[in-house]
Amino acid sequence: MAAASISRSGSATDQALEDYSLYSNLSDDELLQLAIERSLTDTHNSTATNANTTTKIQPTHFPDKGLNPPARNTNQHSSHNPPSRHSSHNPSAANTSAQYSSPNPPMEQPPDLKTFDGTVSRFMTGSGKKMVVYRRADGNVAHIAPEPEQEEEPLFRAIRDGDACKVKALVMCPGTNLMLPSKPGWLAIHQAAWFGEEMCLRVLLSAQPGMTNKKTAHGETALLVAINKDYLECVRLLLEHGADPNIQNNEKETPLYRGADINTQAADGATALYEAAKNGHEGVVELLLSQSADANKPGRTGLLPLHIAAKRGSDTIVSMLIPVTGKTRVNRSGISPLHLAAENNHDDTLELLIEAGFNVNAQLSEERTKLYEDRRSTALYFSIINNNIYAVGMLLSAGADPNLDVFKPLMVAARQGCIETVTLLVEHGADINAGIPTHPSTFPAVYMFSMKYLPMFKYLLDQGGNALSCFDCEFGSRTHPPLTTSQSQRSDRRGEDAVLEPHLRRGVQFCEVISIPSICRWAGPIIDVLLDYVGHVTLCSRLMEHLDSFPDWSCIKEKATPPRPLLQLCRLQVVQLVGSRRVKRLPLPIGLIRFLQHQEACLDD
Repeated sequence: MAAASISRSGSATDQALEDYSLYSNLSDDELLQLAIERSLTDTHNSTATNANTTTKIQPTHFPDKGLNPPARNTNQHSSHNPPSRHSSHNPSAANTSAQYSSPNPPMEQPPDLKTFDGTVSRFMTGSGKKMVVYRRADGNVAHIAPEPEQEEEPLFRAIRDGDACKVKALVMCPGTNLMLPSKPGWLAIHQAAWFGEEMCLRVLLSAQPGMTNKKTAHGETALLVAINKDYLECVRLLLEHGADPNIQNNEKETPLYRGADINTQAADGATALYEAAKNGHEGVVELLLSQSADANKPGRTGLLPLHIAAKRGSDTIVSMLIPVTGKTRVNRSGISPLHLAAENNHDDTLELLIEAGFNVNAQLSEERTKLYEDRRSTALYFSIINNNIYAVGMLLSAGADPNLDVFKPLMVAARQGCIETVTLLVEHGADINAGIPTHPSTFPAVYMFSMKYLPMFKYLLDQGGNALSCFDCEFGSRTHPPLTTSQSQRSDRRGEDAVLEPHLRRGVQFCEVISIPSICRWAGPIIDVLLDYVGHVTLCSRLMEHLDSFPDWSCIKEKATPPRPLLQLCRLQVVQLVGSRRVKRLPLPIGLIRFLQHQEACLDD
């Protein structure tokens, strides 16, 4: 390349053309490097430059591109007539910082970071070339060069590829240091969070839990990296392994600040707290509550996060939500978390709620009660329908009233044949003689569900069940109308017999229930047990028909024939005066107590 002269009085066009002719074959980073160093040289020598506008500069010839230009030549001479001791191809020692035997001098070495007093930054050129700039403490550039290309370490490459097996193998290798960054502050855990590789992340956390909250050069934890990349599974895993959601980055941001309203609601009314409780994300719930998330915002169905956590049986989340959930807001929802815990058999959650003071007698709202065919309303009912004896005992001990539901829990327990639950309910005040408002009967309704279980039937009679009402029949010795077992039959019989009208108003009679095909085969033993709890009674024609239908039951019919034994009448009188539950406390011999309690024992015992 021939030497050229540059005149400071020349036009800008001439200057541009000269630059193009000299450096058109240089790359972007070489041009940038040249421009910066020229600027520095101009600044450094500005005081030594002659003010004469006709000063000519001898440009240095560069044998090859990519070299650092030497210092500027300040000698004034014509480029066409250089001094005899100078060659345009070989700058003199006065104009260069070193003598090279090769026409291609080596690149200038970057400053030693151990002794360099300044900062190091990186940028990218328009062509995509990565550059490194070293700046002194005064802000001036000390060195600029392309960023050296480094081969990615095997561990970080395996994470990028999502090869969890290889990551595990590398982690297990002796000498592997997971706390060693691949670049400033960038650990393997950050790499896994950045690429959303949950399995790799799990391997790393198991091998080195201490890296969980380590920061990158920008102060970002792996949790913040995963949140920025929207990798929910990685976020959950990090929280489960103790990631601190309150650690700030260099910009004073925490993982919570994605810029959204913490209490914003989705189309279905669900808040972030609601969803976290629904999915059992304990760490997320804790984080949201620490940032004052509102636990009293319901979803579309009116349920609060506490309801959802109780339904799921997430005890830890329930414990966190109880203190921040208003009891008034719970009552307004029309359902207690006790209902949901009992319905789903979450005994530990039920116990937590009871200990927290939630009302064990809270009832479903009318709207929610209608969702159930049996019109249930209490948590106790839910536990009984689930045959959960432990939960039943827990609720009753806490003061649950067994008589609040329309269809009494005692009847449910009797229908299920659970004598233990029946006993618990009776001991806590269940009304044995209660009826069903929607299906009235002339005798205790619970008998309809216990006739097939004679021990239970007898227990109910022992505890004060009304036996006399079972022999109350408006037809007496007259012929009973035929049984109606379907709605069509009942409709057809309307108007057939005027005597049916009083009967329909009073409710179903015992003799009709005992005549149902599925029960009538127990008619004899049932009547036999009932006779032990009544005095003089008259069996109606239908009961007589049952006793006559089986030869072995003839003795039962004779038992009902008056007069009844005096001993029987005396027993009934004592029990009536004292009360069945107080008989065992009477100062009487054990044998007499057993007799009064209808236990099989003779007076001599």
